[in-house]
Amino acid sequence: MSLPADAIAITFILTKDRAVADAFYRDTLGLTFVVDDGFGAVFDLNGATLRITHVPDHAAGGHPALGWRVSDIRSTIAALKAKRVEMTIYPGMGQDPDGVWTSPDGRAKVAFFADPDGNVLSLTQD
Repeated sequence: MSLPADAIAITFILTKDRAVADAFYRDTLGLTFVVDDGFGAVFDLNGATLRITHVPDHAAGGHPALGWRVSDIRSTIAALKAKRVEMTIYPGMGQDPDGVWTSPDGRAKVAFFADPDGNVLSLTQD
């Protein structure tokens, strides 16, 4: 059996502090809050669903947990920086001063930042 053709993705972000995480995703990133169902906060991701779930001992991983494809990575970074979000620069990765890594063929550009729990988030322009 495979997934039905009309299946829509749901992604989960774990947090130690729901109030702080909810505010970041709603106010800083501008995601549309849908509901708090008692188990987590639900946000709309342009038709997909993001659930922010409280896990008291959550420790963020070192790899992206969620990312967005954007049409203009530079303007998106500028907008995030205006809200005090800093891009993550990884030593040896070859990112520019704004934190943008460009693929060897020059087509894809990727930048990384973290939410308040340290979950790695990304932006991609391709």
